Amino acid sequence: MKKGFFSRLSDTAKIRSRAAFADVEQKITKYEYGSDAFMKILASRYSCHSFNKYPVSESKLKMILEAGRLAPSAKNLQPTRIWVVKSEEALARLRSVHPCYGAPVVLIVGCRNEEAWIRESDGINAAKTDAAIVLAHLMLTATDAGLANMWIWDFNPSKIREVLPETREHGIYGLLAIGHPASGEGAPTELHSVRKSIEEMVTVL
Repeated sequence: MKKGFFSRLSDTAKIRSRAAFADVEQKITKYEYGSDAFMKILASRYSCHSFNKYPVSESKLKMILEAGRLAPSAKNLQPTRIWVVKSEEALARLRSVHPCYGAPVVLIVGCRNEEAWIRESDGINAAKTDAAIVLAHLMLTATDAGLANMWIWDFNPSKIREVLPETREHGIYGLLAIGHPASGEGAPTELHSVRKSIEEMVTVL
């Protein structure tokens, strides 16, 4: 038997009421502006020092790379380039100059000074800043996708360009190892939660 108009209207009101109640529950965990989801990503991200061999899915990798593509740059000149190192042959070459903590995928972030904006007042080149922003986008999106990661800084750019000649035309800014943490060994270190207070870091003028 079909419901009448007023009966259907009553059902709609009940659905809306339940939806509104659910939204109230959601708002309990929200900051004053926006949700706490992004803040949780920032708080949960850590430097993983050991990865297992479980592969990174293509769908997750595609999303991470898209986040890097969307990163802002000075004057939108986009001087940054990303190399995805994931084949066994390419990983072997890279690992010959840096172990990369055993990650199944390593993203190399490079930039070209001659393609970047230069601040006229002091001649500062924005290429490295642009690359850092790209790397931050990659890192946080990997965390959001449920992947552990490590921003690698202790490497020799010349050696990387030697074993991966595809990178030779760019300055190598940083590496991002991504994957799944190894059992026990991939956990955050004691330094992870060490942070300066807001009072130490921020000065309000």
